Amino acid sequence: MKKSLTQLIDALVALPGIGPKTAQRIALHLLRNRNDLAHRLVQAITEAHDQLHPCSRCFSLAEGELCEVCSNLGRDHSLICVVEEPGDVLTLEQSGKYRGTYHVLGGVLSPIDNIGPEDLHIKELLTRIGSGDVREVIIATNPTTEGEATAVYLARQPHRPDVLITRIARGLPVGSDLELADRETISRAFEGRREI
Repeated sequence: MKKSLTQLIDALVALPGIGPKTAQRIALHLLRNRNDLAHRLVQAITEAHDQLHPCSRCFSLAEGELCEVCSNLGRDHSLICVVEEPGDVLTLEQSGKYRGTYHVLGGVLSPIDNIGPEDLHIKELLTRIGSGDVREVIIATNPTTEGEATAVYLARQPHRPDVLITRIARGLPVGSDLELADRETISRAFEGRREI
């Protein structure tokens, strides 16, 4: 196999959810179709890489200082939905049911992987909660062991007594990720959230 084709396949395999066979099919498709698809893909990746960065408030993806959600005055800024990664924000936004703001932790607590509270955006979350504008924090970490441990840790952090801390309901299957859930499941999970 040609070195350049092997490098392309190896680069595609490094992406989540893409195995060797799928990577090979994608690589061959890009090479077989001599239209501008490959160039458009390279340009889109380069633009996204150069222009997107963490929002200074919630740590989701932004092109400016604040993301579209944080800068939208029509959103309910007294609600904060805490998620693990920026992809979770995209998934929840697609449901169209949530009109508050977000806070992206940047992962979950995982002692096995040496990820502690100081490695996540927990301090910034606690600062936002203490600001006085927040009335509810909805913890929407994935229903995995690490996600549950992170939710419990967050709920036990000191916060103002007038702030309600809730957990997204079990509309999501245990061991699943938010990005794999459909709109109805996400809607039911928000509607059935509970205080923790």
